[in-house]
Amino acid sequence: MANVHKRGNESLDDLLRRFKRECIKEGLYSELKKRRYFVPPSVRKKQKEAKKR
Repeated sequence: MANVHKRGNESLDDLLRRFKRECIKEGLYSELKKRRYFVPPSVRKKQKEAKKR
């Protein structure tokens, strides 16, 4: 999980912007997109093969 500590006179908007950037760096957004819907293993296999082509 991304940890962000407030600096000096940093506004809340700047703090949230830094937090979002850290989450993107760690790959949390892509992981959330993957887990949003359950994809059965058979479908996942077909998608992987199609992606290779």
